[in-house]
Amino acid sequence: MSKKAFRIEKDSMGELEVPEDALWGAQTQRAVNNFPISGLTMPRQFIAALGLVKWAAAGANSELGLIKSDIAVAVQKAALAVSEGDYDEHFPIDVFQTGSGTSSNMNANEVISHVATEALGADVHPNDHVNMSQSSNDVIPTCVHVSAALAIKQQLMPALRHLSEVLEAKADETRDVVKTGRTHLMDAMPVTLGQEIDAWRSQVDHGAERLNDTMKRLTALAQGGTAVGTGINAHPKFGAKVAVLIGEQTGVPFTAADNQFQSLSSQDAAVEASGQLRALAVSLTKIANDLRWMNSGPLAGIGEIALPALQPGSSIMPGKVNPVIPEAMAMVCAQVIGNDATIAIGGQSGNFQLNVMLPVVAYNLLQSIEILSTASVVLADSAIAGFTVNQDNINKALDRNPILVTALNPVIGYELGAAVAKKAYAEGRAVKDVAKEMTDLTDDELDRLLDPAALTEGGIKH
Repeated sequence: MSKKAFRIEKDSMGELEVPEDALWGAQTQRAVNNFPISGLTMPRQFIAALGLVKWAAAGANSELGLIKSDIAVAVQKAALAVSEGDYDEHFPIDVFQTGSGTSSNMNANEVISHVATEALGADVHPNDHVNMSQSSNDVIPTCVHVSAALAIKQQLMPALRHLSEVLEAKADETRDVVKTGRTHLMDAMPVTLGQEIDAWRSQVDHGAERLNDTMKRLTALAQGGTAVGTGINAHPKFGAKVAVLIGEQTGVPFTAADNQFQSLSSQDAAVEASGQLRALAVSLTKIANDLRWMNSGPLAGIGEIALPALQPGSSIMPGKVNPVIPEAMAMVCAQVIGNDATIAIGGQSGNFQLNVMLPVVAYNLLQSIEILSTASVVLADSAIAGFTVNQDNINKALDRNPILVTALNPVIGYELGAAVAKKAYAEGRAVKDVAKEMTDLTDDELDRLLDPAALTEGGIKH
């Protein structure tokens, strides 16, 4: 085998070998050498945010007269290429790196410097030009916010809207399907399947509302605080200009944080966003588990619905089909809840003027957004939209439900109602038949009081 070719790069610590075809420089290589830990690299959305921040920084510095226009143009062009994914293979640094994310910031500086230098035919320095007016300590927190805000707006919100629309359509389709309600997994008063599904839609919509409220804090950026929040080496207007430029490029109204010390030292907005994702995951777990229960059987379970048959369910039991999409959703939600625990611990790790778990906060937050986005669409399209209703099973359970006697309470009282229910259950008979024997109510009165469809509308009917 031929020996891999290297070139010599140097930084303030000295010289070292870098792969000849790598666009990065010495500081990135030191991080590659120092952190051979997981093989997990920073997410695509985060690298896109890094490119955007470097693009906006060069533009702001140019507007403020701090950098030559030709260098600014070269940096911006290279930075946009990074943002668009043209050089992803040149971002090899492990997630588990220096807690400030300095390695990833320098990785971007070196790659953009290399590309810009080649395009311009003149030296573009990674620190003096690409990193002008910046520190890793404000760049990386800014990238956490930018990447998460864009992922929520561009991926998760459309996915939740789609899921909500599919649920709304299914609720409308099943609005007249009366079924047995369940509390404690036990028979309860009737509801319609449409009411049940519309409750799921409401959960999804509330999850989106919570995330929307968080966005106003997630779109406040640390840029301009530089090393410790004082803004050393940056123009006073730099941070605000960067936020405006990123907003114009993305269509999301970013602003400079009202307190740069806070924005460097804490990740409270990321923790909040993760908490809202956790709440959404809890909602989606509930929906997934309801679907699994309602689909259970088909003979020995509840069997109210039949989910689309997507794949064989067993390597040994022929004909078995499992609720694979709700199961996948439940696993996604478990991952998101675990990610939230990691992000909470990361948020606790702000010491004095800097949080030192920024890369792992970014990784977990972006993963949660991505998998909730994709799984929500899959749940909508491959489970909810196509399930069918087993009307016979629903009717059999509803006709024999002794809890229907609850509707007679205002007329015959709780004690006699309990006796009717117990006898109906023990003898496997309809409540109406037993109530006719044990009360003075007529057939017409019993039909009116025990009409399952009417009972789903609530209120006293006597």
